[in-house]
Amino acid sequence: MKAVIVDDEAPVRNTISALLKERFPDITVSASACSVAEGIAAVTEHKPDILFLDIELPDGLGFDLLKQVGQVRFRTIFITGHQEYALDAIKVSALDYILKPVDEDELRAAIIKAREIINHEEEQLKLLALSENMHGKKVLKRISIRTAEALQLIAVNDIIRAEAESNYTHFHLAGGKHVMVSRTIKEYEAMLSGTGLIRVHQSHLVNLNCIDKFYKHDGGYLQLKDGTTIPVSPVLKQKVLQAISDHLFE
Repeated sequence: MKAVIVDDEAPVRNTISALLKERFPDITVSASACSVAEGIAAVTEHKPDILFLDIELPDGLGFDLLKQVGQVRFRTIFITGHQEYALDAIKVSALDYILKPVDEDELRAAIIKAREIINHEEEQLKLLALSENMHGKKVLKRISIRTAEALQLIAVNDIIRAEAESNYTHFHLAGGKHVMVSRTIKEYEAMLSGTGLIRVHQSHLVNLNCIDKFYKHDGGYLQLKDGTTIPVSPVLKQKVLQAISDHLFE
């Protein structure tokens, strides 16, 4: 397998190259680059099987590189920092990534996934979601969700609420649509933090834009614009009220 590394930090490029050489001798680093322009040239010339790509480069975003090389026929592993907004965008787009500083175990896990036979059409959908999320002025726009039937891109604004059903999450969407996913609501709570979806109960996430009324009696519950009523946990009551108040004055 051939790999290309695109990152503007020499220590990061050197670490990945050294780990690949030591732990994955069947993967050859064909080229390294430190900018979008150099990365485009390297990918075009060497046609890698795996691309290690930094999100933020001196002359643009890593996704600018992907858009300019056209149809993606390789697996992309993004390189990003813990605190970068890009990390949230990558997670909700269901793409592979490693964090700086590069950890050997994380790198190994990412490469094992990269070796799997991939559906190039699905990969294109994930990259499309990332593109929209990265250009959304730090507001996540779409989330990649894998159901039993297919990979779906869902607009965050279309999510009315999410409900826990054992180890599954049931998304209730605009237009009366429903999607069931085999991931826990706790995972989606972390993934969708800052998007306007908040935890109001152990079993419920609710879109702040979809709240119509808050009733104090019966322990407290929300009425949504679609007529649904959702209980509010006593433990979360003040946090929910504060979130509603903050949202009104944004």
